[in-house]
Amino acid sequence: MKGSEMALKSVAVAALASALPLAAMAQDVPAPKVLVITMFGGETKPWLENRSLSQEIAIPGLPESAPALSCDDDLCVMTTTMGFGNAASSVAAVALSDRVDLRQSYVLIAGIAGVDPEHGTLGSAHWARYAVDGGLRHQIDPREIPQGWDTGALTLGTSEPGAEGGWTAGTEMFALNPDLAQQALKLTEATELADSDRAAEYRAQYTEAAAQAAPAVSLCDTVSADTYWHGRIIAQEMESRVAALTDGKGVYCTSQMEDNATLTALQRAARAGRVDFDRIAVLRTASNFDRQADGQGAADSLGADSGGFGPATENAFRVGNGLAQAIIENWDSWKDGVPATE
Repeated sequence: MKGSEMALKSVAVAALASALPLAAMAQDVPAPKVLVITMFGGETKPWLENRSLSQEIAIPGLPESAPALSCDDDLCVMTTTMGFGNAASSVAAVALSDRVDLRQSYVLIAGIAGVDPEHGTLGSAHWARYAVDGGLRHQIDPREIPQGWDTGALTLGTSEPGAEGGWTAGTEMFALNPDLAQQALKLTEATELADSDRAAEYRAQYTEAAAQAAPAVSLCDTVSADTYWHGRIIAQEMESRVAALTDGKGVYCTSQMEDNATLTALQRAARAGRVDFDRIAVLRTASNFDRQADGQGAADSLGADSGGFGPATENAFRVGNGLAQAIIENWDSWKDGVPATE
């Protein structure tokens, strides 16, 4: 056999070997139509209480506090635990595992967040088109910035605010499938949302129309950061960052601590043929405002009992489950990809 023929045979054998585990996977392991990703027990609880998720699938690499997927025949829920490190590690463990087949699964990230009072209120639910990393940047403490600077936040690899160029890590921004986001909004915008008397009382101190309104479902965009930041000044920086990284197309509305890390793990898995990145949806519901009301201090706002946590965790289930059930009940329309909106 000639050298070139041997090389071709080796390539063919390697390709066949890599395909065999996936072929076996389709026959031997669960293949949920929907995988729900939550970040901590309070977000997971409504799914466990409202669906009969009696099947447990232990996955090596998941945290000790949440070592298994909870499933029924069509849907599985996992808990990453909070923050970038936990989110990326947990999602990578599941997405690359041979104990579950996610190649045709729709992946729903469903959790709580802070909300910009210009675009939402306590308990409101927001589907994302873009996820932007708010932490991959240079940061100089405001007490040490040069005279004339209005911020200590700089793009990586630059030397002054607003400068162009620099360098990237490659995970600063993810654009999600716009057709899926639009379908998610269409299918869930009429969902009856939970609210609380305390949330209604607390939101009344804000002057923005969206903040004063009852909870609703909308389409806007989310910022991820390991640091649980709070306050008007940082929020305005995040608004600018979303605009810059999305070429002005993004509308910042929610802030959370995991999504870019989760999406990075899912992107790696998609490149390995283990998930379909076009089947990922991100839903964040508002448990708190991301900044203080007029006349309120940022620290007071951060520590306030806003009454938003209960409605937010419940609404993440109600809205997320609305999309999940639509996919499951109409699988023939969804199995080959997101159906066109009418």
